[in-house]
Amino acid sequence: MSTGSPGYLAQQVATAHWFLRMQDPLLAWLFGGVLGILVLASAIGAVLKQTAKSDAARATIDNLNARTRAWWKMCAIFALTLLVGRVGSLVLFALLSLLALREYITLMPTRRGDHRTLLWIFFVITPLQYYLIGIRWYGFFAIMIPAVAFLFIPTRMAMAGDTGHFLERAAKIQFGIMICSYCLSHAPALLILNIPGFEGHDARLLLYLVLVDQMSDVLQYVWGKLSGRHKIAPRVSPNKTWEGFVGGILTATALGAALWWATPFTPLQAAGMSLVIALLGFAGGLVMSAIKRDVGVKDFGAIIEGHGGILDRIDSLCFAAPIFFHLVRYFFVP
Repeated sequence: MSTGSPGYLAQQVATAHWFLRMQDPLLAWLFGGVLGILVLASAIGAVLKQTAKSDAARATIDNLNARTRAWWKMCAIFALTLLVGRVGSLVLFALLSLLALREYITLMPTRRGDHRTLLWIFFVITPLQYYLIGIRWYGFFAIMIPAVAFLFIPTRMAMAGDTGHFLERAAKIQFGIMICSYCLSHAPALLILNIPGFEGHDARLLLYLVLVDQMSDVLQYVWGKLSGRHKIAPRVSPNKTWEGFVGGILTATALGAALWWATPFTPLQAAGMSLVIALLGFAGGLVMSAIKRDVGVKDFGAIIEGHGGILDRIDSLCFAAPIFFHLVRYFFVP
């Protein structure tokens, strides 16, 4: 069996589920739900592919099947990080940050004077951001990129002596590190929160965030295909409709509320948190789509077979993670 085949990936995820059940039964139930959704989606996709008659229907089904295959791979990786704990999650998200940042920088025009600054970003600043999570230094983690790196980056660029389009270059690099490194790092930072009565179960919050965020994205796509008529921003993202937006947001909010038992939230609090995650995820997808239109590309990369790059898959998570983290910290951490 090929290591990239759905059967092999399902076997790995199922194995991870068994181990999780030994460590945290509720986390295993939550992860088992993800596994069940993937199995159901794969089965439905296979049936629909055989019954599709028009080219438009085939294109839509192929897109859904590509999303499902990508999620099998991402789910297998995520399962591995849950098994190895906080260190594994930090390593995974650090790699995601670096890969996403690489995709972003590749599309942005840079000059010779930017190269040493980029070396600092890739090999010092981004790893340091995740190291600060590892040692639980919240104070420095919260300000290192938006304050220290914010001042360091243009200073280092100015020292190179290249003033051509300086402000534009600095702004693009600053935006990239804020989105790909700072914002995304708030997802694994959930593992350092000390929530009374929830100690040792922070992995559930991380999985909850990722699940609600990504399901919102999928549900908005499905609702848009089923009933979408009115475009939200046709020049930015032609597939986003008001019907898909409302249907996907409400369904994702209901899903998050139904999963309250895996979190420290009440059902009403879980609904509010899920609504925030879904809305910010939508904003992330829209903003990153605008950037792609600006530079004239369909996807940020091609690392995920048939479904773009890393940044294409985590754009919504980058927007949702920091706000979700700070809401949880403000309301649930003494």
